[in-house]
Amino acid sequence: MHLPRHDSRWCSERALQLHAGRRPLGELLGPPKTRRGAHLSARPGVGVPADRRAREPRDLVAYHGRVSDEPPISRRAAREAAGRRGGRAQTPGSEVATVVLPIDAEQTEPAPRAGLVGGILGAIRSHPTTWLISAIVVAFVGLGTGAVFTGIAVASNVEVPVVIETEEPIAERELPAEVADSVLLRTCSVADQVSDDRLNKVYISATLIDSSDSVELLARRSGTAVRVGSVMKVYTAAAAIAVLGPDYTLKTQVVDGNVPGTIVLVGRGDATLSALPEGSESYYPGAAKLSDLAAQAIAEYQTAHPDVPITQVILDATYWNPADNWDSSWARSEQTTGYQSEVTALQVDGDRADPTKAVSPRGTDPVATAGAAFLSALRAADPGGVLAETVTTSSGSALSGATLLAEVSSQPVSVLIKQMLLDSDNTLAEVLARVVSKNSGLDGSASSLRSAIPSAVGSFGADTSGMVVADGSGLSANNAVSMTQVAEFMALVWEGNDGLSYVRDGLSLAGVTGSLRNRFGGDNADARGNVYGKTGWITTAYSLAGIVEAKDGSLIAYSVSAVRDGISSDAKDAIDSLVAGFYRCGSNLANY
Repeated sequence: MHLPRHDSRWCSERALQLHAGRRPLGELLGPPKTRRGAHLSARPGVGVPADRRAREPRDLVAYHGRVSDEPPISRRAAREAAGRRGGRAQTPGSEVATVVLPIDAEQTEPAPRAGLVGGILGAIRSHPTTWLISAIVVAFVGLGTGAVFTGIAVASNVEVPVVIETEEPIAERELPAEVADSVLLRTCSVADQVSDDRLNKVYISATLIDSSDSVELLARRSGTAVRVGSVMKVYTAAAAIAVLGPDYTLKTQVVDGNVPGTIVLVGRGDATLSALPEGSESYYPGAAKLSDLAAQAIAEYQTAHPDVPITQVILDATYWNPADNWDSSWARSEQTTGYQSEVTALQVDGDRADPTKAVSPRGTDPVATAGAAFLSALRAADPGGVLAETVTTSSGSALSGATLLAEVSSQPVSVLIKQMLLDSDNTLAEVLARVVSKNSGLDGSASSLRSAIPSAVGSFGADTSGMVVADGSGLSANNAVSMTQVAEFMALVWEGNDGLSYVRDGLSLAGVTGSLRNRFGGDNADARGNVYGKTGWITTAYSLAGIVEAKDGSLIAYSVSAVRDGISSDAKDAIDSLVAGFYRCGSNLANY
């Protein structure tokens, strides 16, 4: 029969006590426990469940007192031993049979070695699981202890940083002299308008100018010099103010010829000179009249040469080379459809077929046309006898210092540039540019404009680096200026200093005046009366530049150019939508 099971840790501790004190196992173990943890009573059968009473020893006190440190015996061995001693002693009717173990109560202690080894082995055989767990715990404790001591040993060899004092003091960290200004986050986007397919490749600059420091709010390829069409007229106008001044007028004269009976009609660039009779207004209000010039000439010539009739009229268009009258980059259709005349110093009514129309077919020989109109005016002014029956005209030049017989003047430059800008008059722009060149000490040629215009505009402080001027009207696709430069110049124009106010007065107002009078309709109508600008159009670009008085009260200088071969007029509407977006966003215009 096996010994009753005990708590594993309790058994382990008892085994160690056995080894340490060599006390009998029965004395060390003490009373066994039931499976429910209660100690059995000393009386046989008390406190033991009924199903176990038949299997438990009757006299447990005697049983424990006779337990030794000998290895336990099996049930078979116990039965055999009992048989040798007379078998089981049973009392009829008894509940529990007494089992007598063959242990001598008077047995002496075993030899120390045998008792120690035997006791430990016996305990291990009785409780192998408990001993295995105990051994594992001891092993882990040993490993942990070794790791601790190893860590101490290693840590003791680690070098500890030592602070070394130096004589040189550590320099103080420099702090910013000023706290950086906060950056305003702008959230009003015109991304949809910018990406409009009608614009194709678009160049944009929109700059807030109502602050001490201008801020470019929106930029798309803004630093790239590109064609801007008639926006170039703004530069021509400014150059005229800078070089000629607002009060300057263009003269047309009649001087005495070097041959008796000869007079010379001298043109100096006034394309507004009108052949219409007195009382009739041409497309250019207030223009000088050929009739007035002819009347002066007849009267003065008759006084100077009373007995010599006029037989020849020389036409002098040599203020600049009369052959340098058409840029090779211009389409001749501009001439035949009525947008551009040949650039000659002598012409009348902009060489229009109908002097009262802005767009009217132009002729192929403006000088000859002007000569014929002047001869008609002379005959109308002749009281009789001053003109010969036959008078011829020819090209030539007046002698220096020739006697002045008659002179008429155009409207002042301040008026001319306004007329030029509002209706985008190409002819006026070209003749004014040539006059600027002549008065700048150059020859008045088309090529001279490359230096004459930027130099004049630069006097206002405008950035002209990289700027290319091919003509005065912007008709050439070879003109090039960046959107940033245009927008910045528009800001200068709006300030109006040094005579630039005359240029500002020539900007069209959306829905009201000039080339913008019929623009900004439909969904863009809210911007009418608030967008100032100069329009531009050639066959490869639509453009617009000027000033927006935004809805929030801010001022935005802007420049937009949409470039594409064969661009359609739909681009105008797309540009209007974009600039109307500037109006709505104002200073909150975002660069995305």
